[in-house]
Amino acid sequence: MFRRATLADVTTVRNLTRLAYAKWVPLIGREPLPMTADFERAVTEHIIDLLMTGTDVVGLVEVIPHEQYLLIENLAVGPNHQGKGLGDLLLKRAEAVARSLNLDEVRLYTNAAFASNIVFYAKRGFSEFAREPMATGGSIVHMKKLLPNP
Repeated sequence: MFRRATLADVTTVRNLTRLAYAKWVPLIGREPLPMTADFERAVTEHIIDLLMTGTDVVGLVEVIPHEQYLLIENLAVGPNHQGKGLGDLLLKRAEAVARSLNLDEVRLYTNAAFASNIVFYAKRGFSEFAREPMATGGSIVHMKKLLPNP
């Protein structure tokens, strides 16, 4: 169901991310930061797990290990697959990666204008711990979740 992204997947990662975040462009008047990422660098330097349905990539989660926590840098589900519980699977995958690295905290951030994202993460155990202004306007909401002992 999951496989690790390789350099051969850069275009797939880029296309899926851009499709997943396109709905936010009208709300904030610009492309969200994940749409403008250096995808080759992300695939090379971060952990990106692709959620597969057969041979189709339907979602992805990009994580960056830190000393005390795992940061979810990008969580994307293709527009045709949203609302089917795949975001939950991707979050659980990130938690499994954190545990495999002996980390007991997962963090993420989202644009404060993306209220549905904040609600989605809060319902899954994430709590807000900081807000910071963005250079492009608006603010970023930082959230974290402590993982229970297995």
